[in-house]
Amino acid sequence: MRRDNTITIYGSSRENGNTEELAKAVLKDINTEEVYLRRHTINHITDMRHDELGFTNQQDDYYDIAKKMAVHDTILFVTPLYWYGMSGLMKNFVDRWSESLRDSTINFKEQMKNKRVYVLVVGGTGASVKALPLIMQFQYIVDFIGSSFSGYIIGEANAPGDIARDVKAQQQAIVLNQELKQL
Repeated sequence: MRRDNTITIYGSSRENGNTEELAKAVLKDINTEEVYLRRHTINHITDMRHDELGFTNQQDDYYDIAKKMAVHDTILFVTPLYWYGMSGLMKNFVDRWSESLRDSTINFKEQMKNKRVYVLVVGGTGASVKALPLIMQFQYIVDFIGSSFSGYIIGEANAPGDIARDVKAQQQAIVLNQELKQL
């Protein structure tokens, strides 16, 4: 039985917003497991990296999503640009990776090794420059866990539906779509 090669992690709090619309263009005719963080409970992290007993299981949806990421070769992170960074939903999810890195039962860093990671970001005016620090942040995160930062698209949209008018982002979506189909 073949598993889908790609998982898409959506970090927007708005359903069917510009960021998700851009992702749909990238994922046209591609089977992907979709995870909408807004539909899950992921508690904030209490940093216990240096505590003798480590982290306490939060009894939320975090580990289910982390396990889903582990079985895919390609991960697409999709987030709007919020205050020049990733959305709070996405940041909360990534912060919890610290917990996974300390949990020897899941061997998170080994499971994440050699995965291809792509990032889609949509922001307002000037996003192509304003989102670059976020892209760098994702690159550092991905490098740390041993995955391959394989590419990104930054789109610009100020109002619902505006992403359809971002010709550059739409062209990049077509190229990435073709790349993902060949994996």
